[in-house]
Amino acid sequence: MPPTPGPTPAATPGPILNAPRTRPRSALLGFLSALLLLPVLAVTAVFAPAAAARPAAVPAATLTEVTGFGDNPSNLQMYVYVPNSVTAHPAVVVAVHWCGGSASAMYAGTEWAALAEQYGFVVVYPSVTRASKCFDVSSPQALRRGGGSDPVGIRSMVGWVTAAYAADTGKVFVTGISSGAMMTDVLLGDYPDVFAAGAAFSGVPFGCFATTDGSEWNSACSGGTITHTPQEWGDLVRAAYPGYTGPRPRMQLWHGTDDTTLAYADFGEEIKQWTNVLGVGQAPAVTDSPVSGWTRTRYGATDDRAPVEAISLQGVGHNLYTSGMAARALTFFGLDSGGTAPQPPAGACRVTVTTSAWNTGLTASVTVTNTGTTTVSGWRLGFTLPDGQTITNGWNATYSPASGAVTAADVSYNATIAPNASVSIGYQATHTGNSAAPTAYTLNGTPCTVS
Repeated sequence: MPPTPGPTPAATPGPILNAPRTRPRSALLGFLSALLLLPVLAVTAVFAPAAAARPAAVPAATLTEVTGFGDNPSNLQMYVYVPNSVTAHPAVVVAVHWCGGSASAMYAGTEWAALAEQYGFVVVYPSVTRASKCFDVSSPQALRRGGGSDPVGIRSMVGWVTAAYAADTGKVFVTGISSGAMMTDVLLGDYPDVFAAGAAFSGVPFGCFATTDGSEWNSACSGGTITHTPQEWGDLVRAAYPGYTGPRPRMQLWHGTDDTTLAYADFGEEIKQWTNVLGVGQAPAVTDSPVSGWTRTRYGATDDRAPVEAISLQGVGHNLYTSGMAARALTFFGLDSGGTAPQPPAGACRVTVTTSAWNTGLTASVTVTNTGTTTVSGWRLGFTLPDGQTITNGWNATYSPASGAVTAADVSYNATIAPNASVSIGYQATHTGNSAAPTAYTLNGTPCTVS
């Protein structure tokens, strides 16, 4: 373990007297006056405050523990990885481990250190010391700015790195898995002025895990039975830092449809929360499938740095993190050299939709027309159902999942759509009052004109 970084005392230079051997009377009087003032100057020097010392840097290219990094009410440990190629005024990524994990496990099990070597940013790995090895995302102290517990300690870690490496305070990011994902939500709520964006892998909304009895676990939240309106979810975030009117950090969300630890329903609640916090609509600006089995929806913009980006992984459980996902989070943060070009413009396809509704249900008929010049082979139509709608059956396509961000995929007999040709599909759904049709559609990631 390296020594604790600390200030290095600076030598204080004393006064230098370089008077000539003989002086005129006026000069001699001045010299004597200066001698009389020396005790006063010495006292002043003793009590003058010293300039704040910059923390000592840690060894490069190795996971290093830092102690004495600042206010740390819950006794977290801080580990840092600084690449050999660290840039001037680097960005900072805080990588938060899962329940039962540790800083070393997060370091070894993810690509953040390798990405840091490639792009020159600094990685901070907080580590829990309490027995559960879970981060506090439930206590009243954790859910308000400066309230105490883990968020305060992590904020201190960011402050230490900023001072030690003159880091760019506009490029501080946080990401986490499971408990770390929940802490990502909490940190963006408590410290919106510190973090520019977050990426949460298998988490829950800010405040969903709240308890008042000292318990670290909230079964109602983990089971997906806590629901709120977007406004209510957003108000929970805003209450963490009352009066804050500055910009809010962007959020990237990841969740598997077969998650039995933190229910998939929590994913939809997170989307409701962060779209409200960031002031963008509930309907995605674009839906696509960057990887087979993934449905990606972007809210408020169509490019790599949309205010909210949500990735649903079909048939995947709680342990969804795999190699390559960190790079996608890095692109969302804007720390790589990847493009930020928007999705293709609308017009390569056209969707016509009609609905017929009754008190608790509806049917929807959707016609998709290929308005491009080449045949579409193996199509996937993406759209988001309004809150409260759930598909119960469908025809001429397979639908997954049944609510939220849905993908309708071709079946064997309609897998191709020639230029200027159309395919018709449909579904039946239940609703809780909102029977409207989706307002935006994508065909294989390309936004469609809706008529």
